[in-house]
Amino acid sequence: MPWPEKRGNKWRVRWDTGRVHPETGKKIYDSKSGFDDENTAYEYGLDRESDVRNDRYIARRDGAVLMKEYVADWLDGIDVGHLRERSCRSMARLYIVPRWGETAVGDIKPSSYRAWKKELLARPNVGADYGREILGLFAMMMDDAVEDELRKASPVSHKRRRGKYTKKVKEKKRHMDIADVHELACNALIYWGFAGYVFVLTMACTGMRPAELYALRREYSPPRWPAADPDEEQREESLERYGGDEPMSAIRVQYQHQWKDSVLSLLPPKYDSHRTLVVPRFLAELLEMLLDSHDSEWVFPSINNGPLAKANFTYKYWRPIADGRPASEEFERVRLGQKQLVVSRRPLPAWEGVKAYAGKRLYLLRHGHKEWLDEDGHSRVAVETRMGHELPGVEGTYSNVTPAMERAIMESLQSRWEGFVPSLGDDWEPRSPKALPVDLGGWMKAQVTALRNAD
Repeated sequence: MPWPEKRGNKWRVRWDTGRVHPETGKKIYDSKSGFDDENTAYEYGLDRESDVRNDRYIARRDGAVLMKEYVADWLDGIDVGHLRERSCRSMARLYIVPRWGETAVGDIKPSSYRAWKKELLARPNVGADYGREILGLFAMMMDDAVEDELRKASPVSHKRRRGKYTKKVKEKKRHMDIADVHELACNALIYWGFAGYVFVLTMACTGMRPAELYALRREYSPPRWPAADPDEEQREESLERYGGDEPMSAIRVQYQHQWKDSVLSLLPPKYDSHRTLVVPRFLAELLEMLLDSHDSEWVFPSINNGPLAKANFTYKYWRPIADGRPASEEFERVRLGQKQLVVSRRPLPAWEGVKAYAGKRLYLLRHGHKEWLDEDGHSRVAVETRMGHELPGVEGTYSNVTPAMERAIMESLQSRWEGFVPSLGDDWEPRSPKALPVDLGGWMKAQVTALRNAD
């Protein structure tokens, strides 16, 4: 039975927690002070002993663990991929610990959580999707705190939606037109060079993630792959599938480039989505021309011939390509005490942005690739596998991508290109501030001529 004790003008109650000290063997008691009268203190103690009997009791000393300590232990115990762990640690450091770090795990109330949720989602630097990700991480921590017997229940309600309904705002996207894609490629040709021209067309025609394109090595690109694949078993299987009398050119997605522990590293693709992507004939020819034009280990070297992942690609490459850029101008500098008027080391002409992509994300090229595949009526399993996704349930278990499905994708992409090329006309010439390492204009004229002769 609990027993109340008079302490000054207030009452304290003590109760048996049902636990025994592992070293001394003595019973462990818990207590709470601050009651105005003996009866209230006694009833509080009875409630706690009821919790002990029904296995609901959380000792005050257990729930007193600070969130900053619990978060650190929780993050050390998660078993996720490198990028996900980095993201979790970032969200905890920037948003969870600053708000809850000095609060005991057992003292976080549902009302306090709801107030924080409202404030977090209202921040201008936290988008709706990112905000939900932060809240989801916090919810997992609270669920685990319950299992660790630091709380009776999570302050995050999983039962029903609270508050007013807010419709999810979807990103505004336009249908991906191959003419717009080619205009982006032409802008990349001016700014970056032939590698940029092929990069844009490759992303639109394969749906590869940017980090996968950064890490694409020579041995995994046509015409070298699959013969150059260092994995003997994979090489033999791929030669059998993609070689033969009617070969199909393909890219092997083997790696992505990411920073790990401040070192640029080759890591498995997101979700371990290693896959083979057949490419249309025109793109296979461009990739072969590109590889013959340089000796870099990367299919798409940067402007300085290094790995693209070392550049801030979005701002240094994609934004000028999509948004346009004014011509390089002379600027004044002081050298050895003398004023000089100089021009950029890479003087560039002006070019217009592409309206459909001005201010938009590079990832929309990946989204647009799926639109093309869906529009052409390809099977769901072939489309999702090509995008690096897994189909859930029975459909994913029993479905399989066949060579016929891959050939259909290859042909539909080629047909889309052939439907566009004649619109360029016989007089199309690539625009570039410096001489190209390949005869892109001659290659394009050959494409147009071949299509006209076929008609």
